[in-house]
Amino acid sequence: MLHLRAIVPAERTEAVCKELAACAGATNVVVIEGAARAPRGDLVTADIARESANEVLDALRALDVDRDGSIALDKVDLTLSDRAETAKDLAPGHGDDAVVWEELDRQVSEGTALTWSFVAFLVLATQLAAIAALIDSPVLVVGAMVLGPEFAAIAAICYGLVRLQPGRIVQAVRALAVGFAVAIAVTYVCALAARWTGVIELDRLPDDRPLTAFIYSPDRWSFIVALLAGAAGVLSLTAGKSSALVGVFISVTTVPAAGNLAVAMALKHGSEINGSLLQLGVNVGGMIIAGTLTLLLQRAVWAVVLRRRGRRNAMRGT
Repeated sequence: MLHLRAIVPAERTEAVCKELAACAGATNVVVIEGAARAPRGDLVTADIARESANEVLDALRALDVDRDGSIALDKVDLTLSDRAETAKDLAPGHGDDAVVWEELDRQVSEGTALTWSFVAFLVLATQLAAIAALIDSPVLVVGAMVLGPEFAAIAAICYGLVRLQPGRIVQAVRALAVGFAVAIAVTYVCALAARWTGVIELDRLPDDRPLTAFIYSPDRWSFIVALLAGAAGVLSLTAGKSSALVGVFISVTTVPAAGNLAVAMALKHGSEINGSLLQLGVNVGGMIIAGTLTLLLQRAVWAVVLRRRGRRNAMRGT
């Protein structure tokens, strides 16, 4: 369940309550008249089944509540209410299958922001990956995968493609390009400094690295894994399953490829430079393709669910 908290201009409170009453997935509606001061209005709260969230948000936005008042939705971890259970049963589909588009919009918006923390995490992850390449450590590779923040920007590109928002796509691509460029540059400089000071004793990366060779050796399985990871990542975001998202981070080798690229450049190992670049491109491309197709499929499936509910309601009305 989701908890709705809306500040509504007094003259529109009755209209909002009518919309909530007409929504099968809304219940426990409470109105406190004149409670809000900035902006002024009535406070309206309700419990909303996740699968009815888009319907409620569209109705409130049609009444301009988002412009003249305020709309907030919070996740409810526990609800002990027969009415709430009934609302979930009456709402179309299942909550885990529903995509709350406004919620996803806010989530992916963070991925398009080129912030200091985004770059810092990417630099640190790339540094870990570089060390993993030098000592052939799969443990450090996994650590770099989990630490990397790049999937949020990839998800933003997928969302922008589905919603036809070129501005968002450009912002996300910029965040990825600048973030990886800075991370690779910093790691490259650190690798050169480590080589000059004797910390790195290798003239070039070893030809035989059985535990981490997959970082710079892309093949058909790399693309298949990227497709699966992109689909799983988008599903985990739309369903709010953070544990699944961690699995996505561990399955793709974008950051490890960037770390290996930086070290290979510092040690002038040409074949691994090309392999790392290809691995990075394969993973990012595969995740974008799969993530976009997953969002399109979710939208199509949910449209079918809503049409079936409309037909059932029409039959009941006759």
